[in-house]
Amino acid sequence: MTAGRQSDRVGLLTIGLVFALLVAACGSGSTSPTPLTTTPAASQGGATRQPGPPGTEEFGMTKEELVRNIEAVEALVAKCMRDAGFEYIAVDYDTVRKGMSADKALPGVTDEQFIAQYGYGISTLYTGQSPQVADIPTAAQIGMGEQNIQIFKSLSAPDQVAYNLTLFGQNPDATFAVSLEAEDFSRTGGCTRTAVEQVFTSEQLSTTYLNPKDALIAQDPRMIAALREFADCVREAGFSYNHPDEIEADIKNRLDGITKDLPLEALSPDARAALTELQGEERAVAVVATECEADLLEPVAVQIERELYGGPQP
Repeated sequence: MTAGRQSDRVGLLTIGLVFALLVAACGSGSTSPTPLTTTPAASQGGATRQPGPPGTEEFGMTKEELVRNIEAVEALVAKCMRDAGFEYIAVDYDTVRKGMSADKALPGVTDEQFIAQYGYGISTLYTGQSPQVADIPTAAQIGMGEQNIQIFKSLSAPDQVAYNLTLFGQNPDATFAVSLEAEDFSRTGGCTRTAVEQVFTSEQLSTTYLNPKDALIAQDPRMIAALREFADCVREAGFSYNHPDEIEADIKNRLDGITKDLPLEALSPDARAALTELQGEERAVAVVATECEADLLEPVAVQIERELYGGPQP
């Protein structure tokens, strides 16, 4: 799998969610999908985007909008942490982007190797540790920036707990970079949540928000047909998933039920056995789903993007 294919895979997971919502809407008596609009974020000064296809970045933003929003959030996080008595260095766009790009990736490991060894990297890379002290450079750790990692490590154990509660709330894995990449801020807390609420719109903060670009692709009859073929493809391998987005959500929910956010060393023997079983299933379904997506979804998405933008988007 190429790096570009990995990027496409993430977008296609969102498309699966969009498709599911569209099917549900049709079943409830709706005769046509809700018109798509792109609402500018608060940090964009209320500027109205010119007519045309939505931006190709997260939440349908343009590259310029994404850079501005990242810089605005990081500045607000730094202020919030400072007001709470902690030091935090605002992370620049390039660092946050590196964290976003590190989703489902490890240095020196190809996409094919990652899928085979770690699946989606959900249960297989779970440690229960704070992202700052993870043994491997995860997306959460990379996106925080080296300076903030060192600040955290310099604190006492009790202060580290207080620091993360202030920065992340109850979910230290829901960092800004990770949540932005997933286009899902629902698990953010602490100063991270305070900051994103001031920069992103209420629509973008909603769990039902649909990236306008992905929605346009998902509404195309060719993608609807391809998603049905995808469901058949994974079902033939013994997995009951109707849409790509269901897979990671299912793994995350099952992982939470097993670990209760406890570190590995605190898990009971039964929980460890259940985790090992889940890890094996994650690897197996990831290999199958990735191949099904590459064969059935990606060619269709590339064709539709070419028609919308003049070529496939990174």
